Order: sequence, then structure tokens, then C-alpha cells
Amino acid sequence: MTSPPAAVVTDIEGTTTRIAFVHDILFPYARDRLPAFLAARASDPAVASSVAEVTRLAPGVPPVETLRGWIKADAKVTPLKTLQGLIWAEGYASGDLRSEVYPDVVPALRRWRAAGVRLYVYSSGSEAAQKQLFSHLPEGDVTVLFSGYFDTNVGAKRDIGSYRTIATAIGLPAGELLFLSDVAAELDAALAGGWRTCQVVRAEDGTRAAAGHPQARDFEGVGRMFGF
Repeated sequence: MTSPPAAVVTDIEGTTTRIAFVHDILFPYARDRLPAFLAARASDPAVASSVAEVTRLAPGVPPVETLRGWIKADAKVTPLKTLQGLIWAEGYASGDLRSEVYPDVVPALRRWRAAGVRLYVYSSGSEAAQKQLFSHLPEGDVTVLFSGYFDTNVGAKRDIGSYRTIATAIGLPAGELLFLSDVAAELDAALAGGWRTCQVVRAEDGTRAAAGHPQARDFEGVGRMFGF
């Protein structure tokens, strides 16, 4: 056991939530509704600015075609993530969507927060989408547990600079921050930025163990390893 960090920053896909939920439920839901959504919400400033950015990044290609291609490739592109979040918000509001996390996640987060550990999310999904996921769980709305959310607006998850930006925003030394993810390249970037790291190796998601990082099978294991 090692000393507990002052704050934990967690990834979502493959860490708190099954990859299949994101790829087999959320992604198709957004993909299928894109044309009607863009037509109905064309005057919405957030939608209009995102579509304009899509057009800038892929000129001469219909935005829907570009966006669907990005969804298929799981591209970490900010306008796509913004639009997906807006579509999912409608799905959650209508009851079409219900989010999920692994059963060990919420009990662990509640214990960590009660112990004084500050909790954050860093995901390539938009900040709005992150909040939607954690507010529409069968366990209830657990967004109150988190002190903040970070998305691709701070930078790519495999970029060392992103973790430096997050550390500055949180206001803690990098060595007091623990990053949880299933992806080796993300953990490598966080470690290079001075963070502590732990790979969450979910058997259901077929996560490959990464050298150079402590590993836990679930959030219970993370808690035991880091003393909270």
C-alpha cells in the first residue's frame, strides 16, 4: 500500500464504464440521429459553431458524412464530441438512454470522496456528456461527488501538456494527482507529466496490461493499493 493521493482523475470508457456501452449504444444512437438533429437544431449556437468547425476541418464534405466517419473511427475531435453530447442529452431527457458504470465504481467513489479525496473526470467525451453519464445512473445522480470535469478542450489524452494543464486547473502538484485509465499511452503521458498512475484492467473489456504502471482489476483494488 502507498500513501493516498489528494485527488483522483478518472477516465470513463474502459475504466468506469464498459467499452461496449459507449461503442454499441451511445455511438449508434448519435450516428442514427445526426441528420434530423442537425436540421432541427441548426440555429442553436453550439450546434452551428460545431458544424462550422466540422466544415473547416473537412471542407467540401457534407458534415453528416464527416461526423459519421469520425464516429466509426472513434475520432477524438471536439466538435464531434460536442454534438454527440447534445444528442445524448436529448436521449437521456426522453428516457431513451440510461447510463451505466461498473458496479464497483459508485461505492468506491463515495468512499473516496467521504475520505476527503477530490474527484475529477478526464475523458475525450465532452464535459456535458460526462455529466450526463454520471447523472443518469441506476444508482442516481452522482455528479455531486466530482469537483470538476475535463475534456479535449484541455488537449489530447496522450499529450503530456494536457496533464500539466489539468494539474494547474486543479491547483495541486502533479505528484498529488492519480490518473486512472485503461489505456497505456494515456497513462504514459500522465506519468511523464509527473502524475501518479494506475491502470484499471477490466477483464470484460479485454484490457492489456501495460508495463510501468500499477494495476488494479477494479476500483476496489485501486482503493486498497492507494490507501483509501
